[in-house]
Amino acid sequence: MPYAAITYRIKPGHEDEIADIFAGFQRVDTPEYADADGSAAGRLLGTAVFVRDDMLVRVIHYEGEFAAVGRHMAAQKGVHLLEEKLAPYLAEERDTSTPQAFAAYFRNAVMRRVSELTVDTHPVSGAPTA
Repeated sequence: MPYAAITYRIKPGHEDEIADIFAGFQRVDTPEYADADGSAAGRLLGTAVFVRDDMLVRVIHYEGEFAAVGRHMAAQKGVHLLEEKLAPYLAEERDTSTPQAFAAYFRNAVMRRVSELTVDTHPVSGAPTA
C-alpha cells in the first residue's frame, strides 16, 4: 500500500495559522474512490500533514490507482474549503477552483518517491539476506 507526498510552498512564519486550518479540515465523504469510468479504483488509508518554514507536505497513504486519488479529492467540498483558507498563506498562487484544475495541481505537486519500506518488505528474522 503506497504513499505519496504533495508539496505546498508557503509563506514562512504562518505555521500556527496553517495548523489551525488543517485542524478544522472536513474529511472526505468516503475513503473509497473510483476511476474515470466510475469503477472502484482504490481507497484512502490515511493522511498526515507536516509544516516547517516555507514548506508544507501532505502525505497520503492509499491503495489502488493514484491518479484517481486526485480526482476524488477534487470532488470533495472540504478540500475546496481548505484550499480557500490556505490561499493567503501560499507563496505561489495556484488554480484549484475546478476539479480539472485541482487534479492538475495535485498531479504536478507530487514529490518523487525514492524509497518506501513497509513491514511487508522487511526481511524475515533469521532468513538469509542478499
